[in-house]
Amino acid sequence: MTTQTSLPFSWEQVDSLSDLRRLELVLDALPDTDIMRALSAMRRNGRNEYPVAAMWKALIAGIVFQHESIESLIRELNRNSSLLAVCGFCPVPLQSRTRYETGGAGVIAIDSPPRSPAPGSFNFSRFHTNVVKLEERRGLVSGMIEEMRGELMRLLPDFGENLGYDGKALRSNSTGNRNRKTGKTSDPEADWGKHECSGVDSSGKTWTKIKTWFGYGLHIIADTKYEIPVSFSLTRASVSEIKELDRMTEVLFTKDPEIEQRCRYLSADRGLDGGEFKKKLWEEHQVRPIIDSRELWREEKRGQSYVEGQKIMRPLGRAHDNIFYTECAEVWCRCPVSGEERKMAFCGFESPRETLKFRCPAAVYGLRCKGWEKCHGDAGCKTNGYGRVVRVPLEFDRRIFTPTPRGSVSWRRAYNRRSALERINSRIEGSFRFERHFIRGVAKMSALAVMMALAVGHIKAGRPECMRSLVSGCWADTG
Repeated sequence: MTTQTSLPFSWEQVDSLSDLRRLELVLDALPDTDIMRALSAMRRNGRNEYPVAAMWKALIAGIVFQHESIESLIRELNRNSSLLAVCGFCPVPLQSRTRYETGGAGVIAIDSPPRSPAPGSFNFSRFHTNVVKLEERRGLVSGMIEEMRGELMRLLPDFGENLGYDGKALRSNSTGNRNRKTGKTSDPEADWGKHECSGVDSSGKTWTKIKTWFGYGLHIIADTKYEIPVSFSLTRASVSEIKELDRMTEVLFTKDPEIEQRCRYLSADRGLDGGEFKKKLWEEHQVRPIIDSRELWREEKRGQSYVEGQKIMRPLGRAHDNIFYTECAEVWCRCPVSGEERKMAFCGFESPRETLKFRCPAAVYGLRCKGWEKCHGDAGCKTNGYGRVVRVPLEFDRRIFTPTPRGSVSWRRAYNRRSALERINSRIEGSFRFERHFIRGVAKMSALAVMMALAVGHIKAGRPECMRSLVSGCWADTG
């Protein structure tokens, strides 16, 4: 009988909660003390008609409730008294103001109707501008993300073991056309990006797909088991993904050595395939790269004997005349008598030697090989039952040969977890309206902070000793 182990956190459990309950989880989990104090300091002695704490909660509510515009959020606040109360606004309409005008009959008192308890678009616009400034100058929004990463590592002992990377294109509201007078676009921080991918279809024909957009690139490193983001970066669309991934991993492992020690695998798609980066991951961080291989061997395809879809192999070296390898890190042997080709059996990574070990397929699988004795004799091996052994150093080709080679059981298991990145991207766009959200620029990171806070809050909800009161801390000082 098979028993299913339930994870300490799953998004299915979060999705079943009401909007108000999810908002309460986020507000409880966000480490927002510093940003709240900074926002209060920016207001100084200004009017406190709408408290900083209430405005901040309303901004977070706009993300949790999936509002694409400030006007939509204001309408929600005006019709939802429960949301007003959770945010900290008084649900009773504000007192009417009396203004006095001088006329022919003397001074006339004019009473205006009671005002809505919810802030207006002007109030939210100014508040949002302050949040953007705090992120640009002091990194307070991204600082919350780093704090919650540490909290998740404390709550989940295996958080960070399996990481994955993915890049997402974010289109700008600007068309990308330059103004004839100024020579600038309406979104000067954005630029043009281009993604090109290719492959071979079922009929053996090659295909190419090119995507261009004007805007930004969202780069995400996430835990592929719990589907929770670990690190983010928002750049111009033209920034190279492989360079940004290299920079992000360096910053992440430098700032958080514990997650470097935990991480065993880092997966990415074939667009990030590169020997230098794979070598750096393993030699400097002891992280196994799980990155699909690109088809870069072109010379063989130009030959007249090449057939579309044919497997391309190259000799492994002079010492192995009948041993060949492919771009997919497969090692093949060719029988010196019959010419039959067989895939050699992968038998693991030898860490002290930094080599991949492959054995004779006839010995491993009990097959009959006509050239058994000649193959072993030419290689100077004993013709015992263990069979011929071929060791491939990682240095032979760092792009193709990695500690966990492509196609092995461990590689497939780790690479299959990459589907979590697709679900994360779908959740960011579908549940958090990341691309169409009213929060713009670097402050978009607050939407990703909310995503992490939902996870932290849900885990803590099942552990009362980890919870803090909604009326404690910064909320008591800023309202």
